[in-house]
Amino acid sequence: MTKSLTNYRAIDALRSALKAVAAGIVVTAATGCSTLTQPIDGVPANRLPQEFFAEPKNDLVPVDISLLSLEPPRDYLISNGDILGVYIEGVLPFNPPNTPPEPPPVNFPDKESTLPPSIGYPIAVQDDGTLALPLIEPLNVDGLTLEQVRDAIRDAYIDNDILRPEKARPIVTIIQERTVDVIVVREDTAGNGSQGLNTANLAAQFIRGGSDRSASGGLVKLKAYQNDILHALVETGGLPGLNAKNQVKVLRASRADQRMRAQFMEQFYRQREAAMLDPCVCPPELPEDPSILRIPLRLPPGEVPQITERDIELQDGDIVYIESRETEVFYTGGLLNGGEFPLPRDYDLDVLGAMALAGTGAYGQTSSGGGGIAGNVGQVPPGKLYILRKTQCNGQVAIEVDLTSAINDPRQRPLIQAGDTLILQYKCEEELLNFGLGAFFTYGVQALLRNN
Repeated sequence: MTKSLTNYRAIDALRSALKAVAAGIVVTAATGCSTLTQPIDGVPANRLPQEFFAEPKNDLVPVDISLLSLEPPRDYLISNGDILGVYIEGVLPFNPPNTPPEPPPVNFPDKESTLPPSIGYPIAVQDDGTLALPLIEPLNVDGLTLEQVRDAIRDAYIDNDILRPEKARPIVTIIQERTVDVIVVREDTAGNGSQGLNTANLAAQFIRGGSDRSASGGLVKLKAYQNDILHALVETGGLPGLNAKNQVKVLRASRADQRMRAQFMEQFYRQREAAMLDPCVCPPELPEDPSILRIPLRLPPGEVPQITERDIELQDGDIVYIESRETEVFYTGGLLNGGEFPLPRDYDLDVLGAMALAGTGAYGQTSSGGGGIAGNVGQVPPGKLYILRKTQCNGQVAIEVDLTSAINDPRQRPLIQAGDTLILQYKCEEELLNFGLGAFFTYGVQALLRNN
């Protein structure tokens, strides 16, 4: 009798729990399903044309950095700006007759110089490429080697009857090489700003390279035959870091290039103002400035870099610019931890990797255990992800990703590109099931325990 009464109470408690679950499902279906209350008109990823997807970059090949450096000549060629050490017995310095000659001075280079110690008095090569020496007309030494300069000095003093051939033994060395002054501006060498960051932001800082992306730079003096892109980068910290774009920009200092850049911007603004007069016309985006030289540092496989010596050679006043990737980010929302996250520079990031970077497991379970009606009670993870991707003329396309298919099929994992917004949602049936499970384990188990 007692056993039958206990079974009846258990069945009655279970019936009450099922009624509560049924009532909760009805309420959820009427008002609580986010798929119904917050609908997103998405297009399945396998139905979108290729132009809506990001270009892969996993297979990009680094450019041979030796292509960014000038090949020095076999012999150093003298030009304006060089400082030579010249010693001419009896002339430089002048010695009265019948007096012993003075020994030539020895010049030791700076510790940063690679030149050996030099002999002679410092004589600078003038802007016109000439060398001014005592008692003779200025000699044109532009483009000559040291041996050719020595022979030209000897011949000049012999031809002017100043020195006899047996006494004409000039010594010519290099005291200081000429330099080229360039400006390097970098947005990847600022200080570390990782203090006070959570785990997700620390991961983001790792991808950024630990930089706050502020610009730094200054004037760099490059020696002759080292006035190239590679030496300018080495002098200012090396190749671009992870938070910089995979390219180097060069802005030439010549007046012609400056006028070209000004004309380009003026023409663009005129076109934009004309387009904005018609509300049905999409305003044009700023195209690539043809006066700015862009040297890529990574290229698709099979593509040969078209880098010439003229491209990498820097002149006085040129600007080398390393641009930041501060706009290459994506955003998260919905059931994902909201935030802004940078995209990796050198490898692809698909939807599952982006969810993991945002602090969400591969099966859609956030660090807070989910959200929506089920809260932390439901055990079914959200299975629908939307990628809100910008298109031309401020348009948008919503790419729908079924996470179950994406986990099992790599072709169902679109790559994330800059500006994307990821929205994670429950499917309606998942939310109903989560609510039912939560109601059962909350109210059903309590009723069973009360009746026992």
